[in-house]
Amino acid sequence: MTGESEPRAPQAPMSSPSPELGSRAPRSAGVAGIAFSILFAASILIVTGGPPQGADEAGVLLWFQTEGLTRVTISALYLAPFAGIAFLWFIGVIRDRVGIHEDRLFSTVFLGSGLLFIAMYWSAAANLASLVAGNRFDVAPPLNTETLETIRSAAFSFLYVLAARAAAVFMLVTSTIGWRTKAFPRLLSLIGYGIALLMMLSLSFLHLIVLLFPVWVFIASVYVLATEVRGRQAEGQTEKQT
Repeated sequence: MTGESEPRAPQAPMSSPSPELGSRAPRSAGVAGIAFSILFAASILIVTGGPPQGADEAGVLLWFQTEGLTRVTISALYLAPFAGIAFLWFIGVIRDRVGIHEDRLFSTVFLGSGLLFIAMYWSAAANLASLVAGNRFDVAPPLNTETLETIRSAAFSFLYVLAARAAAVFMLVTSTIGWRTKAFPRLLSLIGYGIALLMMLSLSFLHLIVLLFPVWVFIASVYVLATEVRGRQAEGQTEKQT
């Protein structure tokens, strides 16, 4: 032993992200956001209908068997899962768009509120899906109006109270990040602030207020797509000039 440390072999540099993948991330954010907006709004509108006013217990159960069950099946089992997946993708590529300018505090709340929104939204869908499962499995007890209204009330509480508040926090943080990093125009951030405050302070179960969230996501997604198209056109013109 000579007492001298042996020289270390040079380490290979870490590979950088693929430029092709990075250039597609904003476009993916726009497509995912638009898909979420359409699927989420459709899932809300489908299940907002209720039995006729003044219907007795037999009439309520008849409405559910003839109309309500089909609506719940489409909304909870088909639209909600894909809407949530699209929103998760939207969160990921928006973070990629912000990049190194992302603040740890705001990024934590941004990610947490987005995940909470998905959790509450899917909890509402799961409650409604239990009606479908109970209707299809013979081991489930016969459905009555009390059970039906209890499940619907729980689902709407998850959606219009908890998910709506999480969506409001998501918009507040996203608008703030967009304002500070200039990832979004100031007008879009101001609209996000207004909608977020309305959803945060509203105590009603009006589905029209909740639908403001996918509208804002849709506008943000269209802006992301537009800037991506302009960026690609500018790159193409620059390459032609060189």
